Amino acid sequence: MTNKFILLITILVYGMIASQSFMYFFALKNVQLNLDANSYIELRKLIDISMSNKFRYMMHTALLANLLLIVSNFKNVGSLLFITSAIAFVALIIDAMTAVKGNIPINTIISTWSPDNYPTNWEDYRTKWLSIFQYRQLANITGFVSLLIGAVFK
Repeated sequence: MTNKFILLITILVYGMIASQSFMYFFALKNVQLNLDANSYIELRKLIDISMSNKFRYMMHTALLANLLLIVSNFKNVGSLLFITSAIAFVALIIDAMTAVKGNIPINTIISTWSPDNYPTNWEDYRTKWLSIFQYRQLANITGFVSLLIGAVFK
């Protein structure tokens, strides 16, 4: 029963993280590509303010829950759930490290811009942010799907 509860929490929290990637895939990337500089800067700042603290806790919770899931299934290292949980955990680590090394530094730069004071190459920052985020999307969607496969087909 404990393992099922840990699996449920892991899927729930991981799903919240992956939902951001799915929304960028389906809509948010195109929205941001169609914004002018002022609108993009305002949107990026508002998203960062809203997400920075909440997402950090979500990521920590997902990492902890996923690690607990791996530990609780360690006695069956050959089981599908153990393997898919390990894949999901590695994908989550990749997502977190890519955010820390890539997206967050760009967010920090963009947060210093104002509608009257931003670089002429602001679109390059947007392109780089979206490009880095694609790697995060690949990682966390792969991890989430792996986790679901383990849960459904265990």
